Amino acid sequence: MSRVAAQLIRTVRLDLLPLLVEHAEEMAAVLSDRALHTFIGGTPDTAQALRSRYQRMTAGGSDPAVSWLNWVIRLRDEACLTGTVQATISPSDHGHFAEVAWVVGTPWQGRGIASEAARGLVDWLSQQPVRTVIAHVHPDHQASAAVAAAAGLTPTDEWHEGEIRWRRSVVAAQVRRTTSSPTCTT
Repeated sequence: MSRVAAQLIRTVRLDLLPLLVEHAEEMAAVLSDRALHTFIGGTPDTAQALRSRYQRMTAGGSDPAVSWLNWVIRLRDEACLTGTVQATISPSDHGHFAEVAWVVGTPWQGRGIASEAARGLVDWLSQQPVRTVIAHVHPDHQASAAVAAAAGLTPTDEWHEGEIRWRRSVVAAQVRRTTSSPTCTT
């Protein structure tokens, strides 16, 4: 498989825009609350630190079999960035899998933005050569667990660096979608 490129993903209220270095300034403000680091550690990045990180992220990794995909979340009605979603697609013995993550700035939390963005991302991944979607959620982070569940992931008994591994088989999701009754709208 060649590398997958991030593409615009549209949901009901959101645009998931492929990450650009130019997003760093606005994202530094979005991600400036120290509370966002409660479960992941560290401190908020400055705009300059984010620019450097975004340059590395948009360049991609050195392994041509791995795709680094990053988006900023734009809330269309408010014309502002509210957070990020990401996916890393890697090969395995059982087909390609994607590890996903999300973060929404504190002012926009509690509005379903992370759930909508994660669902949009997982739906998009189901159209890519991905068989499994994985997320790692801190056991005490109930809001993130709710986002994972909203995206169709279920917790496993597996742990990774102190977090619970959540999983969704994309193949099974595609089968359900094609066998369900069609919905008509006017």
